[in-house]
Amino acid sequence: MNTIKVNSPFDGSLIQEIPLLDEHQVEEKLAKAYALFQDRSRWLKPFERIAILEKTKAIMQTRVEELTKTTASEGGKPYQDSKVEVLRAINGVQLAIEHIGQLKGEQIPMGTTAASVNRWAFTLREPIGVVLSISAFNHPLNLAVHQIIPAFAVGTPVIIKPATSTPLSAIGLVKIMKEAGLPEDWAEVVICSRQNAENMVKDSRINYLSFIGSAEVGWNLRSKLSPGTRCALEHGGSAPVIVGADADLSQTVPALAKGGFYHAGQVCVSVQRVYVHENIIEEFTAQLVAKANALHVGDPMDPKTEVGPLIQTYEVDRVEQWVNEAVNEGAKIMCGGKRISDTCYQPTVLLNPDSESKVSQHEVFGPVVCVYAYSKLQDAVNRANSLPLAFQSAIFTSNLDVALDAVNQLNASAVMVNDHTAFRVDWMPFGGRDASGIGMGGIPYSMHEMTREKLMVIKSKVL
Repeated sequence: MNTIKVNSPFDGSLIQEIPLLDEHQVEEKLAKAYALFQDRSRWLKPFERIAILEKTKAIMQTRVEELTKTTASEGGKPYQDSKVEVLRAINGVQLAIEHIGQLKGEQIPMGTTAASVNRWAFTLREPIGVVLSISAFNHPLNLAVHQIIPAFAVGTPVIIKPATSTPLSAIGLVKIMKEAGLPEDWAEVVICSRQNAENMVKDSRINYLSFIGSAEVGWNLRSKLSPGTRCALEHGGSAPVIVGADADLSQTVPALAKGGFYHAGQVCVSVQRVYVHENIIEEFTAQLVAKANALHVGDPMDPKTEVGPLIQTYEVDRVEQWVNEAVNEGAKIMCGGKRISDTCYQPTVLLNPDSESKVSQHEVFGPVVCVYAYSKLQDAVNRANSLPLAFQSAIFTSNLDVALDAVNQLNASAVMVNDHTAFRVDWMPFGGRDASGIGMGGIPYSMHEMTREKLMVIKSKVL
């Protein structure tokens, strides 16, 4: 039997070995999910789904420590941040419970023309069909919640293929759901090869694809969807931040240090490109460097650790290469710039990298923050908008008019004012635009996308 080995990204130790499903086993999972959706007699009513989710939440609340250790050990996110992820995941289940009762249609006016008299019309929202979720490594539990729970909440079967480096949290979530009373075939984890995952993506029995991961893979998979299959793709960004000359650095710098180095920068909206007004760039950079140098890097299971490892050793190699190239192309290393070990890289601040350097053009997905000087706001906005990536962005300023101008001009799906780009709560819309993705996440928004509208028109001579 083929297996995958789940190893600690910090020290490489084996956590667990998991069987890899073959083509026939994957087909069986998909066939059962599709058969379930086709048989309306097996559909769970809203109150039944609510009861299962309430029990799921209750079980998760009793296992916060266990879930935290699983998430931290397989993903490398520090223990303190992994605990926050677990608490967010529990709240995500609660959000789904609350929004089940808000799935509704509307009345469509009739009688406004002679042809529409004697009719009532209403829309209904129905589950879309079998949902296939393909997930990333960086938030193994919370991403599983965002891709499984909304689907079940609206009453549609879901199959999740988690990242092979971090499958344990998704497996644990589905086990908890089954412990809470989830019937078979409603939510299943599939650990399989890329080819078998792609076969599911192309299958006409899949009605909705939820993909979180690299843009190269996501856009390629979208091109292979069966006609009519809808999708949401969430890719990375290269989060731009503008810091005005009037920004309160006592608030700005700690926020950007957190947003840039959280989870070693392995976040799709991690602070990466910071455009700082030339009048304050020296002071800003000095304070950011002090924050970066004070961060505790190391074992994610140590409660004191603030920055853990990168997910794979080859990612350390890549970040090191990109930083070295940026320096050769004119960037100045203000702090960091070296690997600590095969798995950890120093929190790094680069000053004025060339606009064509990889760190300026692409998502670093590592603990690297780039700082650039600007003199006029419009120049900073233009540089922030210069990439095809467009996700979350930010501006720090005390001037409301400047803030509103930036919000209006920045090409982003969200603009944070006086907060870092990695801010998120799970009831807000969340997703990239342009090359950074399509569709919208966030628990209630995913629930809406995982349903479709049906119109009912009633004709009666008494109306």
